[in-house]
Amino acid sequence: MANAVSPLAVPLPPLPPLAGVRLSAAAAGIRYQGRTDVVMIEVAKGSSVAGVFTANKCPGAPIDWCRTALKGGKARMLVVNAGNANVFTGKAGRDACAATAGAAAQLADCPPKQVFVASTGVIGEVLPHDKLIAVLPALQASLAADNWEAAARGIMTTDTFPKAATREAAIGGTTVRIAGIAKGSGMIAPDMATMLCFVFTDAKIPADALQAMLKKGVDASFNCTTVDSDTSTSDTVLLVATGQATHPRIPAAETKAARNRMLAGFAKALNDVLLDLALQVTGDGEGAQKRVRIDVTGAVNARSAKKIAMAVANSPLVKTAIAGEDANWGRIVMAVGKSGEPADRDKLSIGVGGVWMARDGAVIPGYDETPVVAHMRGKEVGIAIDIGLGKGSATAWTCDLTHGYIDINGSYRS
Repeated sequence: MANAVSPLAVPLPPLPPLAGVRLSAAAAGIRYQGRTDVVMIEVAKGSSVAGVFTANKCPGAPIDWCRTALKGGKARMLVVNAGNANVFTGKAGRDACAATAGAAAQLADCPPKQVFVASTGVIGEVLPHDKLIAVLPALQASLAADNWEAAARGIMTTDTFPKAATREAAIGGTTVRIAGIAKGSGMIAPDMATMLCFVFTDAKIPADALQAMLKKGVDASFNCTTVDSDTSTSDTVLLVATGQATHPRIPAAETKAARNRMLAGFAKALNDVLLDLALQVTGDGEGAQKRVRIDVTGAVNARSAKKIAMAVANSPLVKTAIAGEDANWGRIVMAVGKSGEPADRDKLSIGVGGVWMARDGAVIPGYDETPVVAHMRGKEVGIAIDIGLGKGSATAWTCDLTHGYIDINGSYRS
């Protein structure tokens, strides 16, 4: 049974064709019945590619395949399946990746190392890649530049809505486009999650420059979000530049300053796309009813601030209090203290919804909980934490923890 659409769902933006990208989706019956579960994305010959993958030490076979393929710096095709993660499947998993990439490469007339594969779904079940390969010719035949929504839906698992984002940027006075799709709902934690994200641009950017921008952008977006603190075995972000736009040549890596200047606007637009998609994923957290933003200031440094923010974001007690609309700021204090980062109880300040509740280790005299409770009844909850020790700051995003999370994950394989 499909899960009810998240109250935090956002509609798909207009997604016009992007030069050098064609997409398609088909139903292979790998796990789901009556819905698409395999997506093919073809990109122009010579497209450059960058990637960031899970930090989980038990990654799926597709992660290993993509990490190896990424060394070539070129992409021609992506093949993605939903419903089976192809994780913890040993030689069968590796064979599935090789067979899928090989079959797709024949269709695309490219080396297998230019085919990237990704899988998401149940762990520990052998991927029936014969079903996947069987639909590849039909997928190729139905490739179209306007199939963005079909692709976004085809990669969903427990997601309740498809996720996409697009922006424009200028490179040397020429307008270029960036567009991406993502899936993710549970097993979402920093170092990404059971989350797939595929971003494309018509700009012509070398793979090393793409990689640097992608890594920085992911650190400030997907790696600052969490649903349940579980880091998946399958998370993948790929960024592909098709090179179809006509703009001034990107300076060589040796001229770093000039390169950074030319790509500054593009990097900002890319970061916007990544954060947009990351927040959509957080807003589709399994059972989520509220999105939560945690702003930490006054930490000893930025790294420490991020660890504190994530400790609060991952706290089941904080998240359930938010679900219950309970203005229990003591739970936030607890989460700060358990982070292991420098903190002084007598310098700590806590606020919710723009109202400071506690300063210098104690509740503020005359504190009125009424506006805080009203704020927590909304769909967007803001938490502010001032550590009072330095200038480090960070922001993290999460969602509340409701019984819906248990319902979804308790019956995931049934």
